[in-house]
Amino acid sequence: MITGIMGILLILSFVCFAVYAMKGGNLTIGFFVQTIVWLLIYFLGVAFGVGEPFDVVEDIFAQPALTYGPTIIQIVCGAWFGRVLVDTGIASSISYRTAKVGEKNPVLATICMAAVTCLIFTSAYGVGSAIAIGVILFPIMGRLGVPKRVAVPVFTLSIGAAMWVNSVLFVQFAAFYQDYKSPDGSVVGWGTHYLRFGIAALAVQMLGVIIFILINAKAIKNGTPYEVGDPDERPTDIPDVPVWTYIMPIVPVALCIILQWNAVPALMLATILTFAFTGHMKTLKGFGRMIESTAKTAIGDIGPLIIMLLVLRFFQETAVTVMKDFGPVLTPLIPNNMFILGLAFCVLAPLALFRGPLELYGAGSAVISIFMATGMFNAWFLFALLVVPSMTCISACITQSWNTWSVGYTGLEPKTFLKNGVPVYWACTFPIMGLAGLLLF
Repeated sequence: MITGIMGILLILSFVCFAVYAMKGGNLTIGFFVQTIVWLLIYFLGVAFGVGEPFDVVEDIFAQPALTYGPTIIQIVCGAWFGRVLVDTGIASSISYRTAKVGEKNPVLATICMAAVTCLIFTSAYGVGSAIAIGVILFPIMGRLGVPKRVAVPVFTLSIGAAMWVNSVLFVQFAAFYQDYKSPDGSVVGWGTHYLRFGIAALAVQMLGVIIFILINAKAIKNGTPYEVGDPDERPTDIPDVPVWTYIMPIVPVALCIILQWNAVPALMLATILTFAFTGHMKTLKGFGRMIESTAKTAIGDIGPLIIMLLVLRFFQETAVTVMKDFGPVLTPLIPNNMFILGLAFCVLAPLALFRGPLELYGAGSAVISIFMATGMFNAWFLFALLVVPSMTCISACITQSWNTWSVGYTGLEPKTFLKNGVPVYWACTFPIMGLAGLLLF
């Protein structure tokens, strides 16, 4: 009976958290409160002989935070490299020159700008980098007459496509699975095994973006030019950087694939080479100022994210501890057919919107804990099962920071953004999940 009461309390708290997250509540606060509530429910059961007592301070708060260090280092290095691409002028130079090449053909120009956005964000990360590129590309698309309802989803979906091979986002997702004991011993980790899938998923999503552009080709060609943002606040000159430095955004990924390097040394080497190739290492004093400036901005951009991820680790550890006692109860209730589950999660992918039950950075964090509690699935399958729908939020949900900025900066109605962006990614989830079945698990 006490197990049933605990189950009801866990479900009620989960529903409350889901509603809170979907209404735009602060996730850091939400995950912390959920951690405390689930701990209280667990120890209620301990008082009646269900579960075993443990050291909450050490097992829930100390060790999970300390073991999260490597993930934070990768996030910091990725954010720094992204800021270096922006501040050295490489990112904006790529954007300007690409737009100029296709300015006589607005459809071609839109496709080129989507491709460039994807290229830059294979390594760049964060709302700061998105703003730096967006203030260049959105005014250009406005002058070409690309309708806002097309321009904004193209930009955000292209960033989302790049995230499939962006190590900064990958390590955040992988953290959900780092303590999972897969029955076949598989472990979710960055490397060539993942990247072959990530590159394929990127290609599928970018194909979806291009098809979306072509479907709207007539509206783009017949579009009326409009002004976006404040002309006095946007950069006007193309940064003077060597054209061959345009390959720098893909250098970290290339090092990981070709030399099988870890993401941290790959990002660090790419950062140093970017400084050198753009002339920022000519003087020691100037190089030092550039390091301080880019690092300060990058870490400032991701500071709230790191705190949220640390609190999320507390909740993850709590969820795993609490749910392990429900594993035997849940196992018969969850289908073990991976095809059926994968198809169902693709069909239900929009439930990731507004931090819903299929979004890992929302109510989905509890859903994945339930699946891991059964201990009967391959780790990579569980990764794909929640990450594929979670990318709906990254690519086309108003709750994602750079999507929120894009909608606000261009003055596009949020419902129009969702109406145009969500179907594109939703259609992509099916082939991407299929690729995961072929390449990941």
